[in-house]
Amino acid sequence: MKRRIGLLGFDGVQALDVIGPADAFASDVFAPPPDAAASAQRGAVPHRPYEIAIIGLQRRRFTASSGVSMNADVVVPTDLKLDTLIVPGGCGLRMPGVAERAAQWIASRAPHIRRVASVCTGIYGIAPTGLLDGRRVTTHWGAVRDVQRRFPKLQVDSNAVFLKDGRFYTSAGITAGIDLALALIEEDWGPSVALSVAREMVVYFKRAGGQDQFSEPLQFQVEAADRFADLVAWIHAHLDGDLSVAALSKRAFMSVRHFARAFKERLDATPAAFVERVRMAEASRRLAARRVGIAAVARSVGFASEDVFRRAFERHFSVSPRDYRSRFSHLKESA
Repeated sequence: MKRRIGLLGFDGVQALDVIGPADAFASDVFAPPPDAAASAQRGAVPHRPYEIAIIGLQRRRFTASSGVSMNADVVVPTDLKLDTLIVPGGCGLRMPGVAERAAQWIASRAPHIRRVASVCTGIYGIAPTGLLDGRRVTTHWGAVRDVQRRFPKLQVDSNAVFLKDGRFYTSAGITAGIDLALALIEEDWGPSVALSVAREMVVYFKRAGGQDQFSEPLQFQVEAADRFADLVAWIHAHLDGDLSVAALSKRAFMSVRHFARAFKERLDATPAAFVERVRMAEASRRLAARRVGIAAVARSVGFASEDVFRRAFERHFSVSPRDYRSRFSHLKESA
């Protein structure tokens, strides 16, 4: 019996929030094998166990924020039977009245649905129902503060890629919808099937670390201003050099004291914290490339000791450099 996955669609939806999970549930892994040998090699993978249904919130035809037009199978209100409902994010959900309309319909259907999930800022459609009150949730790192302010009863985790609390699931920004879909597939069919889907899509099965590793460098670059913009670019290009406060203040033609204070005001981080985060972001990229050893990666981003590098990496990502590399390599080799 197929499980029907409902994806809410509306004008201004983030297209990947819809397409990413849909492609996971409709993966070619679930297609009938071409022959008996292929079937034996692949193992007992179910054939097309999911049916995708796009549910239009406002009308049958809607346009994503990217300009891509999509057609819904049904339009709200509908009593279409669903196994799982996924609410994608997008700027359209934050337009006047849209989230309220979504919440009203979700609240009416939720008792009849096994799992209710949000991708990215899709949480704005579920939170007003009160169904997430007191639960641990996550969302896109850029929306965390606003969600906390609007819905104080939610326990928002700013770093999780996805979270499950009861029959409710929430996920972080955009591509995390694929992580969420893989978790739901694993829940239904086990880790080997979910891993097969991850291999087919060439993505992480279980992503190492949280969304901080992706959000922080981008946030710093966006917030950099005036003379600090050039300095940020210079830091990225000289990670193996002297990036002490004294060296950076000299390059910015400022006294150490004034530089440290101005840097903190502009970037909301001390120079030392900023440098460490940039080094960690680049180290994670170089570890994934797997061209050199961990000690060499540590030296290349400015750490004289592999042990000091390991402690900093674990403090920042909650995973060791070796485990980070092994998880990435396992996926890469199996893809």
